[in-house]
Amino acid sequence: MTFLKALYTTYAFFAFCLSFLLLFPFLLVAIWVPGLKKYGRKINRIWANIYFLIIFKPIKFEGKQNIQKGKSYIFIANHFSYIDIAMMGFVPGDVVFVGKSSLGKIPLFGYYFKKLHIAVNRSSARSRAEVLARSKKALDEGSSLVIFPEGGIITNEPPFLQRFKDGAFTLAIEKQIPIIPVTLSFNHLILPDQKFLLLSFKTAKMVFHPPVDTTQMTKDNLGDLKSNCFNTIQKQLLLDNKISAK
Repeated sequence: MTFLKALYTTYAFFAFCLSFLLLFPFLLVAIWVPGLKKYGRKINRIWANIYFLIIFKPIKFEGKQNIQKGKSYIFIANHFSYIDIAMMGFVPGDVVFVGKSSLGKIPLFGYYFKKLHIAVNRSSARSRAEVLARSKKALDEGSSLVIFPEGGIITNEPPFLQRFKDGAFTLAIEKQIPIIPVTLSFNHLILPDQKFLLLSFKTAKMVFHPPVDTTQMTKDNLGDLKSNCFNTIQKQLLLDNKISAK
């Protein structure tokens, strides 16, 4: 079984590279031609559909009806696996990802990410301030945001979440933008964060929970908003993985 997983992982890696390279010229056009960046981000969804199809990875979706076409949201999701970013490509609409600056070091992919999305260096106050300004601008322009509020793959006990950082929730309250919690139920089993990455054949699951309205919220509601979203995702993770709460 380990050999088959290694073979599958190798195939998925080359499929990732090849599919991205085939779409990269179109991304460059979107990056270089003024006014086309949102169309470049639409390629995220095209690529996600192509990639998961050619690696024969079925995904069960729940809650797509909770997303209203043409409306801006802040999507937050648990982050246990490197495959999470690719799967969040299924989020509909013009979506800007907020991710770690280390993504910018990946050849070609890093260039695309820095130009069409938002990279943050959490150790730099200046970077965090710039990211906040760019995030507000993206929302003002009608885009949605995807943020992993744990701040990276940091948990040692998936599917148990680590504490959420304030950024996404502070931004949602300030801009009065609804938050949609997203649960990626089995990605920690599909591609565990370990020394030797091995992709499993397990079916993936992605749950879009009902939007959390932030209208009339103030900074005094920050803690409750974080707890609400945290509990929503954690409850779904435990339910899907058939694990009792601690």
